[in-house]
Amino acid sequence: MVNSPSPDAPERRERNRQADHVALGVANLNPFGDLHTVQHLSARLARSLRAVFEPLLRQEVRTFAEPLAVQRFADYRAERAETLTAWLPLEIAPGNGAALAVFDGRFVMEMLDLFFGGTGHAPHELPSEFSPSAEAIVSRIGNMLAEPMRVAWEPLARLKFTTGHPESNPAMLSGLDGDDALVVTRIGIAAGNAKPIFIDLLYPVVALKPYAPSLNGKVLSKTAEQDPAWRTGLTRAVMGVRFPIRSVLAEPIISLATLMELKIGDVIPISVDKDVPVMVGGDRLGSGTVGTSNGKAAIKLNQITRELGEFQ
Repeated sequence: MVNSPSPDAPERRERNRQADHVALGVANLNPFGDLHTVQHLSARLARSLRAVFEPLLRQEVRTFAEPLAVQRFADYRAERAETLTAWLPLEIAPGNGAALAVFDGRFVMEMLDLFFGGTGHAPHELPSEFSPSAEAIVSRIGNMLAEPMRVAWEPLARLKFTTGHPESNPAMLSGLDGDDALVVTRIGIAAGNAKPIFIDLLYPVVALKPYAPSLNGKVLSKTAEQDPAWRTGLTRAVMGVRFPIRSVLAEPIISLATLMELKIGDVIPISVDKDVPVMVGGDRLGSGTVGTSNGKAAIKLNQITRELGEFQ
């Protein structure tokens, strides 16, 4: 039971979670490489599910993501125990594919008892199929999962998940064949010292293929907070950088014939405009008037045409 202490229970479910890789003569189930991006999204989703399950379980819980795998649907079904299980389709839009949320039957019965004001007790002998009220609970949980799943995937792809009809027999699921490859992600939920329960979210590889370039990309973690002392020192160092400042007083234009006839002593007439350009590096800062300051040639700025921030 989710809310009963089990200090000797393992924190993780024993399972080979290695992703399948291509072998000679065997089709590659995983076209997405190392799947670090999907693992990151799974962890992001797990953190957000506390807000979903704490009100349902009426207690504080821990949520975590297990290592993921890529499996054929038939292999996934074969490794699950032959017990009551809820298979809930989550249609993915855009596209025609559907993810699957998989719940252990005992967990569903505990949630049903909690919903009707009980303590989360499930019968020792599980029924062979779900009652309409149990199916309604599964659909309710699916609806509550849809929004966190959308938010978790949003940095990668704008997907919308819509809850379908839950099934207790996976053979009744339409559009999913035993040879179909699935990305299997597993979310653990634990309260205190209780044995964790697991919810599996299965994504068909075919449905994710349109997003393969994004799935193969690298995941960048959140930037760490900058050290104030380091930032202050860097600012002081940057503010001390020197820039060359120059001005073009005149740009006379003469013909090539005149240029070829020039000799020492000739004078090229120029006219200095009232406002001359002031350049910082290769950018124009503004314009000013030529004059003197403390006996040295200088330019008085009359106009600034660019914000200083543009030079950063």
